[in-house]
Amino acid sequence: MTDQCSNKRGSSNCPLTSKANVPFVFDVKRYAVNDGPGIRVTLFFKGCPLSCIWCHNPEGISYKQEKMYTFHKCIGCRTCIKVCPQKALTATHQGIHTDKMLCTRCGICVEHCPSLAMELSGKVYTTDNLMKEIEKETLFMDRSGGGVTFCGGEPFMHPDFLFELLQRCGDKGIHRAIDTSLYVHPEILKKSLPQTDLFLVDLKQMNTEKHLLYCGVPNALILSNIRLLSETATSYIIRIPLIEGINADEENIKQTADFLSTLPHPPQTINLLPYHDIGKGKHDKLNTVYNSQQLPMAPPSEEKIKNCRLIFEQYKLSVSES
Repeated sequence: MTDQCSNKRGSSNCPLTSKANVPFVFDVKRYAVNDGPGIRVTLFFKGCPLSCIWCHNPEGISYKQEKMYTFHKCIGCRTCIKVCPQKALTATHQGIHTDKMLCTRCGICVEHCPSLAMELSGKVYTTDNLMKEIEKETLFMDRSGGGVTFCGGEPFMHPDFLFELLQRCGDKGIHRAIDTSLYVHPEILKKSLPQTDLFLVDLKQMNTEKHLLYCGVPNALILSNIRLLSETATSYIIRIPLIEGINADEENIKQTADFLSTLPHPPQTINLLPYHDIGKGKHDKLNTVYNSQQLPMAPPSEEKIKNCRLIFEQYKLSVSES
């Protein structure tokens, strides 16, 4: 698996599992209605082996805790500068600058910021903590046919932690979904099958060179794991972030439809997700660069979405939009 464990960020270690013993969770989203059936609790884990240039949750790429800063919230009081024990903060015309070499992410600046311009992305939860958060919403889950969705980042980067939560939710009869890129060791995927009711699988690009360019990793492992998943009785949905200039062209859509239609068990549906650039604002908060390669990206037109839908339907595949 040497080629499958290399990614564009140049890590010398296999990125399929996290370096963190206990994962950071960067969001607990209640009343989620787009992450599986019914009303759900969606847990977002930090750490992802992919680095998609359009990522709308860039705070989920790094497995480490990160500091975020919102310029328009800052009132210029400089309290954060005064309380920082590492002297890592300075005032500039662009607001407060953090020297990442000095910052230890101790959170003191966050605690003292009166306007909430400073925040830490990533909080440590135990499985007990998360089960309490999940169980608070069981009434809404039961009435709506909902459950819990494990998202990220990539939840499979924390397999032991994930498996414990899957088991505990299963013991309580809570529906379990995993939102994943499927860039994961096949044996880890196989182990998850008996404990997962639904997989929400991202499929971004069929051409492996383009996938490497846009997402930082090749796609052979992902396609192999989709086939593995289709050979089981497990339900799965394919989610395609539809982006003009990246993957909305007819050639890629036809290749995608051909691949999915020839699987032993095609997906329950294909969910088309038109591109948006909400991730840009989050990159600004992280002081990182959105679409650093400056590749052309745009939302697909209504006509393009309709054409994509027609192609999938010609291959006898179910299609939905979000």
